[in-house]
Amino acid sequence: MSVSKIVAAAASGFGSDPLDVDEVFSCHLYEGNGAQNLTVTNGIDLAGEGGMVWYRRRDGAENNSIEDTERGLDNVIYTDSANAQADPGAYGLQAFNSDGFTAGYDLSGGDYVSWTFRKAPKFFDVVTYTGDGTNNQTFNHSLGCVPGMVFLKNTSRSGQDWWVWVNDSITANEGRLNNTGDFGYNVIGTVTDTTVQTLNQNQYATNYSGDSYVAYLFAHNNNDGEFGPDSDQDIIKCGSFTSDSSGIATVNLGFEPQWVLFKGTHAGSSWFIVDVMRGMVNGANDAWLAANLTNAEGTSNTVITPTPTGFVTDGTNIVDPSQTFIFMAIRRGPLAVPDDATKVFNVATYSSNSNSNLYNTGFDVDMAINTTTISNSNYVLSRLTNKYLDTNSIASDNTLPSSVFNSESNVINLNAGWWGTTNTVVSYSWRRAPGYFDVVCYAGSTTTPRTISHNLTVIPEMIWLKGRDAGGGQWYVYHKDTGNQAYGALNNNYYIYTASDGVVAQTIWNATNPTASVFSLGNASNGNSNGQNFIAYLFATAPGVSKVGSFTGSTSDVTVDCGFSSGAKFVMVKDASANGDWYVWDSVRGIVAGNEGYLELNTPDAENTGGDYIDPHSSGFIITSGFMQSGRTYIFYAIA
Repeated sequence: MSVSKIVAAAASGFGSDPLDVDEVFSCHLYEGNGAQNLTVTNGIDLAGEGGMVWYRRRDGAENNSIEDTERGLDNVIYTDSANAQADPGAYGLQAFNSDGFTAGYDLSGGDYVSWTFRKAPKFFDVVTYTGDGTNNQTFNHSLGCVPGMVFLKNTSRSGQDWWVWVNDSITANEGRLNNTGDFGYNVIGTVTDTTVQTLNQNQYATNYSGDSYVAYLFAHNNNDGEFGPDSDQDIIKCGSFTSDSSGIATVNLGFEPQWVLFKGTHAGSSWFIVDVMRGMVNGANDAWLAANLTNAEGTSNTVITPTPTGFVTDGTNIVDPSQTFIFMAIRRGPLAVPDDATKVFNVATYSSNSNSNLYNTGFDVDMAINTTTISNSNYVLSRLTNKYLDTNSIASDNTLPSSVFNSESNVINLNAGWWGTTNTVVSYSWRRAPGYFDVVCYAGSTTTPRTISHNLTVIPEMIWLKGRDAGGGQWYVYHKDTGNQAYGALNNNYYIYTASDGVVAQTIWNATNPTASVFSLGNASNGNSNGQNFIAYLFATAPGVSKVGSFTGSTSDVTVDCGFSSGAKFVMVKDASANGDWYVWDSVRGIVAGNEGYLELNTPDAENTGGDYIDPHSSGFIITSGFMQSGRTYIFYAIA
């Protein structure tokens, strides 16, 4: 962090520690319990730093409610209404906490979403002021940059619209958040990095003497963001885009978004909100709410598809063809390499003896592998697609039940119909994070060779790649210790193919090593077939958290040092020199000095408990001599 940034941060009163996205923004899902005091823990310090909570019900008609720390509790305003602020009583927020908020009465069993914005330079600020009735009034803000978007509302007088100013030369003027009107008004004047000027064309709207007002200011980072470990990352963008005649637009943000608000500048367009928690997916229905509507959550096919560098619109039901839209987008986090495996990986076993199996992983899950200890497929569930694949099959992907990822934050909800009623379910869950794990979806093309962008931020050390459409295809596996002219197949037990085997393996990875920003593809149809959809899972070594590597077989036990301090929680091993299954052990089912159970990713076989192939070790794990053939190469992936 530069000296100038440290001085500026200290002067702002916000402190000098670099902030992550997860510290200033939260999209959190929760279920109502019918009680007054429901604690919502989302990691945002509202009590100490201040900010705003925007919350609403998803499965029924309800207002979009906003409460903030400047106006205080018992003061709610609705983005879908021109009404003044009101006291929601027991139904509003009951507390702003250091790690979230306390909600009021809600519908027992109802689904809710909250979007929490913490005050922070270059991200968000909230300001209140009292009108003075003059021709122009200027109020100060602490955003530390020219806002990208401003919401302004008269909170003391009903019948007054929400005004939205956008710092974009294409749109000019302002629109109204509470309706579908067009842009073409001018009630906010000059906006700088420290002040906002209100005009007097409509005094009630912006500056009537004695009336109270609130302004929410959102930044626009343009390669000047100060987030992440090095205080140099952008996390919020505001701007505009124009779709083509079929409703398609490609928007480059420089990052992958987790939340997008957008509206057409023409009359008739709502203020749509999509996010990855409720479902902003690749090639399936997206869940949307609208800031100007009280309607329950709706779904439309492919409203916005996130990409590693931005998003693509593709849905004429929402995005009107050939129209201009304004937008605000917030980056997916986290930005730092994890230093605690419990924040990005979870192992769970549970009995499938009820119709609903909910378990809390402690983090928002991006990918999970689920199976049972009896004969069953190994299902790979992905938040980015809301679909699942089988590691032991070349079949195409299938749609997940809608509640798997989006019922509650940190929770996976799996219906017992998948497993029967008496099985022991085994679940492995991953969260995406720099230097650890990433997921990328892409469409095949006629371009070969080609590169695919990713957000791992380091060189991938292992990649699983799979076709998602009809016919599916092999699970191609790249591993750093077998090279870019080799590939394995997760769905079978064959040895790792190389160019020397007479197989043109270089057509998979284009005989090119991946980089910290892209991986390469050749002309293999199962990796880059025109018009087909693909998904890739990318893994890397995060010090003390995960390890991708290899070892050589021996006639005696081999200790594999992963750099861990308390041993491995998850271990996957494959013989790269000959036929051999993709063995998986975990510490929940047992990694002990004796026999333990193992599963195989390439088969639907039941757990095998008849061998002692792995033993615990504080630095990683020990592979016993009974598992190995001397001189052979074994590849592995382990998590602490």
